[in-house]
Amino acid sequence: MDLLNPLDAIFLAIESREHPMHVGGLQLFEPPADAGPEFAHELFEEMAAMTEVRARFRRKPSRLLGGFSSLAWSHAENVDLSYHLRRSALPAPGGLGDLLDLTERLHGILLDRHRPLWEGRLIEGLSDGRFAVYMKMHHALIDGVSAMRLLQRTLTDDPFDSRVNVPWGAAPLPRDDSGEPTSPWSQLRKAVPRILRATGSIAAPLRGAIDGRLTLPMTAPRTLLNTSIGGARRIAVRSWPLERINGIRQATGATVNDVVLAMSAAALRAYLIERDALPDEPLIAMVPVNIRSAAESDTSEGNQVAACLANLGTDIEDPAARLEIIRTSMHDAKRVFTQLPKLEALLLSAALMTPLGVSLLPGFEALPRMPFNLVISNVPGPRKPVYMRGARLDANYPLSIPFESQAMNITVTTNGDNLDFGLVGCRRTVPDLDRMIDHLENGLAELELAVA
Repeated sequence: MDLLNPLDAIFLAIESREHPMHVGGLQLFEPPADAGPEFAHELFEEMAAMTEVRARFRRKPSRLLGGFSSLAWSHAENVDLSYHLRRSALPAPGGLGDLLDLTERLHGILLDRHRPLWEGRLIEGLSDGRFAVYMKMHHALIDGVSAMRLLQRTLTDDPFDSRVNVPWGAAPLPRDDSGEPTSPWSQLRKAVPRILRATGSIAAPLRGAIDGRLTLPMTAPRTLLNTSIGGARRIAVRSWPLERINGIRQATGATVNDVVLAMSAAALRAYLIERDALPDEPLIAMVPVNIRSAAESDTSEGNQVAACLANLGTDIEDPAARLEIIRTSMHDAKRVFTQLPKLEALLLSAALMTPLGVSLLPGFEALPRMPFNLVISNVPGPRKPVYMRGARLDANYPLSIPFESQAMNITVTTNGDNLDFGLVGCRRTVPDLDRMIDHLENGLAELELAVA
């Protein structure tokens, strides 16, 4: 049994039918030129034969202290792989819309807490000959950076490598036979002094926020996106050439992530203007930033991210000025978090996320201010062509979580020479999520013109 870190515990604690707390990904693959009609079926059979399951993929919530199920993990001795991995086919004609319709339904269904918290699906029937893999894992188990590194370890840059690797099939982590007690109570006794020290040490960054050097939580304006949400999902996806984003980055000194935030800010601004609902104050995004060391990238589990708050400058009409506001806001936030030890950074991030849980309590739904308006995340992915059993990864759309009172999430990842965008929204609150794709393109074109 293992105790959760503070951020992981929050993701388990605030989950409900209306608020699934899993992250996912939709990968589209182009089969090799010599693939026969049974290629996807044969691939599925090989994946299903990978029955050795590593520790992370055996974890499920454990009841602790008389009933709390969001404080510790237990490990399933046996994993029913036929439940966790399934095969589907799209109805003819099998277009991208059919694929997204199925993915929306899968992404809106809660994971079973009596089983390890992950599921995978191989999807056939696309009219262009491609197939897809959709996978989801509870956010308490994994963050975006870990998920992407896990995906990359299952792929290869050799198009002729016919081996099949699966995320759950890596060698199990070595057991601790040192003789040290590993009970939850032992872990708790060790953790309490560190938590108390960390709680005191986050006072400095909180003072920095009050002094105006950081964007504060609970200062975001309420928008039409910031309302109670249901559990059904809407998904929109598109890829953009990295060459276009890099052109803006090189012309302005911004980062790729700054440009992604500026595209998103322009799209949100246009979306709200269309509905005569743009607030006078700027929208605030929570931007997860990886705080793992290089040595921990492939070994640490759970969430190891800082929750930075970024001013999106949506009240500013000039796209170049808006980008500069975003660039400055992110630079200042990352500087504070990088100066903190990891536990302190995680506790500060958990403090920034806590209002999301408060908003689920009776009487708190109508808070006049929001902790932030939405999450926008940029996760590094493969930077060159990669393959699975000779099938090339054509698109890699990350799919994340709309939180309560935050009806939209934007997540981006690199895939070779492209940036792949995955937008997830509440189906009831954002029925026209596809409009955001057009607004993202217009926002990019606007930036290109502004810095030319």
